[in-house]
Amino acid sequence: MTRPPPPPPALAPLAGPLALELLLGIGVGVVGTMLAARISDPAAAALALGQHVNAMLFILFRIVAMGASVAVTQSLGAGQRDAAAAIARASLGASTWMGLGCAAVAALGAGALLSLLNAPPEVLPLATPFLVTLAPALLLDAWSASASAVLRAHLQARAVLRVIVITHSLHLLFAAALMQGWGPLPALGLPGFAVGLLLARAVGLALYAQLWRRTLGLVLRPDDLWRWRPGPMAAVLHVGLPGAAENIAYRLAFMVSVAVVSAQGTTALATHAYTSQINYFGLVFGLAAGFAAEILVGHLVGAGRLGEADRLVRRTLARALAFSVGVTVLLALAGPWLLRQFTPDAGIVALGATLLWWTVVLEPGRTFNLVVINALRAAGDVRYPVMAGAASMLLVLAGGSWLLGEVMGLGLVGVWLAYAADEWVRGLLMWRRWTQRRWLPHARAVRRRLRAAA
Repeated sequence: MTRPPPPPPALAPLAGPLALELLLGIGVGVVGTMLAARISDPAAAALALGQHVNAMLFILFRIVAMGASVAVTQSLGAGQRDAAAAIARASLGASTWMGLGCAAVAALGAGALLSLLNAPPEVLPLATPFLVTLAPALLLDAWSASASAVLRAHLQARAVLRVIVITHSLHLLFAAALMQGWGPLPALGLPGFAVGLLLARAVGLALYAQLWRRTLGLVLRPDDLWRWRPGPMAAVLHVGLPGAAENIAYRLAFMVSVAVVSAQGTTALATHAYTSQINYFGLVFGLAAGFAAEILVGHLVGAGRLGEADRLVRRTLARALAFSVGVTVLLALAGPWLLRQFTPDAGIVALGATLLWWTVVLEPGRTFNLVVINALRAAGDVRYPVMAGAASMLLVLAGGSWLLGEVMGLGLVGVWLAYAADEWVRGLLMWRRWTQRRWLPHARAVRRRLRAAA
């Protein structure tokens, strides 16, 4: 008698904790920006620039974390737990070298990186020491990204959320104390935010090590933190390199838009920073749904359940689009009040409120990308998103920001129009790829590779 297949994995148990996790991360960014804004608008702009550089370097960690997540889910879906464990260990060793490299770049090249972003003269002296202080935390971020990705791939999203709650709470406590100088502590200003992150990440890593041992049965060995394992890393890099290339292309194009904004002065840069912090709340569910879809599609592809993967993606996209539109409309309606929590400057509030209404157009397009690109990657279709996406990012995002924002003089509104156009172009291209089932040959190739490895 044939054993019936297990029920399809549920989206909500993964997407819910992921959404809360992302909201907490955004909340830390918002509170950090508010603390910096109490110092001055240039300090808030400096924090934003430093975080932009940090996000650009963080993409390199995603080479490992993204690839490990997909490779582990596919192995688990195929019932190959030993292979999943080997990939998990390999991801930590690779993360060490990635983290050390990024920390060195941030520490030694802080001034050059910020100058590339056209940091205004009053912002550069504040942003440079902040980025240098932030550099050591990049190594801990690299380990955290891989450790949490492996746990989520094992459907341990709630356990990861508990660690994130503790880590972010400690970061806010440490940052507020060190930035403002509570009691005997000196007021460090922006570097206090970075020191608080370093301390909180150290606690988080200890908790992740406990979770690996207790829930996955993986006890870390010393060589796990430095050894390069070519065999397991081949599967990681097969997914991670193209995925990271797509993220790097986006980040570089986005940096062009930030440079366009920076050239308009500190007020424009502060407006961009404040509006972006609010805008992040609009993309939370789309991002959480995209990550959850990637994990579940990986499991389904590994198990050969391709029809269920298709239905899952369509259902996830519909829900994420509805949520995205609803939340961005609410944020736009509350925009003036929300912006006044950052600054009393009437000009910044008025312009930021306009940008938030343009976000209602932008976010549905971004939701297509967040859900469908992740699903394509989990199905093994890793090259098309890079090739199609990079062209749009170069021409529409970067070129459009420069053309509309600088040449045509539309300023920040022109930059937001470029953001929206790029997201819709890429989103519709990816959706066409999925609906035409061009991903199926890649998913079948994954199944053949897993069977051969077994």
